[in-house]
Amino acid sequence: MFAKLPMKTKIAYGVADLGISLLTASIQFFLLFYYTDILGIDPGLAGTALLVGKLTWDAINDPFFGFLSDRTKSRWGRRKPYMLFGAIPFGLTIWLLYSLPAGLTGVTAFLTVLGSFLLVDTTQTLVSVPYYALSAELTYDYDERTSLISIRMIFTVVGYIMGAALTTMIAGIFMNMGWSKTAAYSGMGAVFGVVAIVTALITTFGVKETPNPDLEPAKMPALSQLKHVFKNRPFVQFMIMSTIISISFTLLTALLPYFLTYQLQMTDQIPLVMMVMLGTIAIFLIPWRYASQKLNKGPAYALGLGIASVAIIGAFFLPQGPTPLIYVVAFVAGMGFSAQYVFPWSMIPDVLEVDQAQTGERHEGVYFGVNNFLGKLTGAVGIAASGWALKLYGYVPNVAQTQHALFGIRFFFAIVPVIAFMAALPLLIWYPITRQNHDKMIADAAKR
Repeated sequence: MFAKLPMKTKIAYGVADLGISLLTASIQFFLLFYYTDILGIDPGLAGTALLVGKLTWDAINDPFFGFLSDRTKSRWGRRKPYMLFGAIPFGLTIWLLYSLPAGLTGVTAFLTVLGSFLLVDTTQTLVSVPYYALSAELTYDYDERTSLISIRMIFTVVGYIMGAALTTMIAGIFMNMGWSKTAAYSGMGAVFGVVAIVTALITTFGVKETPNPDLEPAKMPALSQLKHVFKNRPFVQFMIMSTIISISFTLLTALLPYFLTYQLQMTDQIPLVMMVMLGTIAIFLIPWRYASQKLNKGPAYALGLGIASVAIIGAFFLPQGPTPLIYVVAFVAGMGFSAQYVFPWSMIPDVLEVDQAQTGERHEGVYFGVNNFLGKLTGAVGIAASGWALKLYGYVPNVAQTQHALFGIRFFFAIVPVIAFMAALPLLIWYPITRQNHDKMIADAAKR
């Protein structure tokens, strides 16, 4: 029905997500650890500061940039101008995020964490919301979107591997050179910032937005657009499911360094364990893409979460002390979580045809803005919940933990996320957009 995208376009499009995911993984896995064990900030205070930022600024920030890009008309397209002008500020604020002074307490610590995080969050939004919205315009085909996202997710996982495995590794290299801990993390942030700038610019100059003579910039007022977003039943179901999964996944990833450090006493092997899990995610991206051709996207996603849940439950029962079984857990979890890197991002563009049928316009930017806000908000909730859980169970940085604290780390790392994953499965299994009715929506839109 639609022409296939050239492979070079898919590759060029995917590159930018390497830099975005580099930051995302570093934040998910290590930002709370950086605040508590490097800067000495109270975990509950740090988590609360991140959550406050998400509840206030992001509620405006993400939909606003999406709304602006929907209404943009320029010789470079609707999305690329924002990526071009946002790339360098994005990289600079990543460096700033990891360049805070140690020893901050109280209100000063709260405001410093909040302010630096808001800056990096704003520049990331300026780049990422138009970037993600661009995927819905590159192709309108149900399966070709999955192919595009699968290629992009290879870069996503590479970025995740770099963020998860290289954060402490690069900081460690600088420390071995005689740098202090805070200076070493600042150096690491500078390296990651350069990667983010370069990858964003490669995509900006490497992808050409496909002209669509029938597509005009959206004219509907912002509040009316948001009203239709929340009347879009498949998207509302997607948001509920995504909220449950994202909070739980962030809770799991934020507590993974604590689990490996204090429960399994395998601090030196943290990068290797993460590389096994994320490498497995990368390997199974293509198999999950083929699985989506046999199953619809929702049920295939549910299958992946079920596989990952089995592995995470197994981790809860690992005894205290080093064990090679953690690598088996990491492999099986990676095999299941690989589905999470394919299906959500290919499901969002599908809901746009529902909106188009109702409004006669395409609002990619607003939808991806709302989704981006939701993802960052739920990520902050997950990190905040991790900080609160650590404080609740009496965690003390850089010392041997009590059995009570170890149980809290294990419980919120494994049991709570798996319960939440199980709650999300019915929403995925009975997700309303299928291959068949999506083709009908496209045909109806073409008739209009």
